[in-house]
Amino acid sequence: MIPSDILIPFNKPYLSGSELHNIAEAVSAGKLSGNGIFTQRCQRFFEEEYGFARALLTNSGTAALEMAALLLNLQPGDEVILPSFTFTSTANAFLLRGATLVFADSSPEHPNIDPGEIARLITPRTRAIVVVHYAGVACDMDFISSLVSQHNLILIEDAAQAIESYHGSRRLGTIGHLAAFSFHETKNISAGEGGLLAINDNQFAERAEILWEKGTNRAAFSRGETAKYEWVDIGSSFLPSELTAAFLCAQLDNRLRISKRRLQQWNVYQQALAPLMSIGVKLPLIPSYAQAHNAHIFYLLCRSPKERDLLIHHLRAHHILAIFHYQPLHTSPFFEHAYTGPPLPNTVYYAQHLLRLPLYYELSEEQQVCIAEQVLAFYQQ
Repeated sequence: MIPSDILIPFNKPYLSGSELHNIAEAVSAGKLSGNGIFTQRCQRFFEEEYGFARALLTNSGTAALEMAALLLNLQPGDEVILPSFTFTSTANAFLLRGATLVFADSSPEHPNIDPGEIARLITPRTRAIVVVHYAGVACDMDFISSLVSQHNLILIEDAAQAIESYHGSRRLGTIGHLAAFSFHETKNISAGEGGLLAINDNQFAERAEILWEKGTNRAAFSRGETAKYEWVDIGSSFLPSELTAAFLCAQLDNRLRISKRRLQQWNVYQQALAPLMSIGVKLPLIPSYAQAHNAHIFYLLCRSPKERDLLIHHLRAHHILAIFHYQPLHTSPFFEHAYTGPPLPNTVYYAQHLLRLPLYYELSEEQQVCIAEQVLAFYQQ
């Protein structure tokens, strides 16, 4: 719920206008529990448009990550390298399967994982590398993919924020063996909740469908490929309802319009706030290989944690909701007792200095100008 004193919220989910029509169609079809016409339509879209070997809708991005972890068949002592500057789902998915989490620092230039840190952390026990494309901006996938090939590892893209973003000419989510997307209400493309497991390596496709169907071969049975469906593996309830899939279909039909609008808004901020760079406030740095990003987040890097907090309060006093983001996982109350690695100074820096500004489809240029003016006014005090 948006606080009553806020005129410009941090986020507002986009509605295309077709969502309720699709939901009514799903209700009329009489199958609401999942894997109906809208689920299949969404999955077919991703397989045909993105080129995934298999695409499976899930009830959240978290569920997609948990499926990816299940597919690895992790054993005690297996290590998974991942960033500390990320949401808990990235870590929980692999910790739940018994993996040893090896946290890597962020790059000094941007919040994404530092490829040099990944290289330093690989051991004979490493099984997988999980990258998070923060703000929809690609990690250095050429360097990371070369490490994966060199050490015979599995690469998983946490692309929760990265739909319609690219690394060079390649869509994010198509580079790793597996990828997880999120359609949470805060994402560019939303279904309220929802996610997608993208499978780019066929070795995982058949088993992924079984895990997705609670460990049964029900999907194969529904296609007439087996005489009955039975319990054949582990699994869980990963399918979203048809109502979620119907909502998502309407969003996907408008994905390019959403991306174009958000990029325009992102550029308005970038231009209006550029003067701050002369006094040491940093704006997002977009590497050359990540220029085609989806404008999921626009952030500032304030000069100190205190300054960041004061700016939040200043904007709130002018009815604008701006917020910070992830806190380091390696020093979290849950994990700090288990962390034995070195300090991760860049992760801590982003956690303490990063401030996200409002960015959503209906945000007007007039509102953006107001936000930028208030940010500039704060620094002119």
